[in-house]
Amino acid sequence: MSEQSLTGVPHTSSRFASLSSAVGGSAVVRKTLVLLMLAVIWEAAARYGGKPILFPSFLATMSALWEGLTQENLLLASLSSLSVLVKGYVIAVALAFVLVSLAVASRFVRELLQTLISMFNPLPAIALLPLAMLWFGLGEKSLLLVLVHAVLWPFALAALSGFESVPETQRLVGRNYGLRGPSYVVRILIPAALPSIIYGMKIAWAFAWRTLIAAELVFGVSSSSGGLGWYIFRNRNELFTDKVFAGLAMVIIIGLAIESILFRALEHLTVRRWGMQR
Repeated sequence: MSEQSLTGVPHTSSRFASLSSAVGGSAVVRKTLVLLMLAVIWEAAARYGGKPILFPSFLATMSALWEGLTQENLLLASLSSLSVLVKGYVIAVALAFVLVSLAVASRFVRELLQTLISMFNPLPAIALLPLAMLWFGLGEKSLLLVLVHAVLWPFALAALSGFESVPETQRLVGRNYGLRGPSYVVRILIPAALPSIIYGMKIAWAFAWRTLIAAELVFGVSSSSGGLGWYIFRNRNELFTDKVFAGLAMVIIIGLAIESILFRALEHLTVRRWGMQR
């Protein structure tokens, strides 16, 4: 009897340890637990220490979020903002690749690009919005201008740093194979600098997303059908605080989805699969 208990305890302990290790080792489970804990804290703080018109509860916010998605235009507003964001993001990334490729080929262009990055990267994109509104009015063109500014400089900085950190041996391999110009950039520099490029894409995406929401929220600038920031702005004016929180929750959900699904999949298919990143 005692022998069975002695042999059973380590077996049970090892099972518990393996289960705990599996739960603790899963990033999805860890993030889910953190979100659940924050939701409980939010609900408790709203119920026992706040006023609904100033600080709605988590359940009230989720109810407003569901109502906004099913009965109002929250989904359409989110898609409208994402549509503008994708346009500005693609334009800026393409322009940054052109500038960085030219900088690799020319010392003058590299010094010029470094100077421009030093000048414009610290400049908040939202600070350009009044000027963009003066030039293009209230509409999508103004948003595209500030989005291109928000994405271009941080991404160009990351891509240029990645290109410059490519080992000389890999550069020599490309030259020995006769690669020059665009083929040299595409086949040698971009694969070798991909961790820096993906990191720059993630940073630029975050800058662009918050710039877009701030532009729609503070200045009321939106695309033709209105964006997510405009949804928050309108409900704030009407004192629908639960809908304001629902709009903010939608901003967070979209940000987490892009980060956890799109960029994580890109990393797994490239740099992690190739052993360039753990």
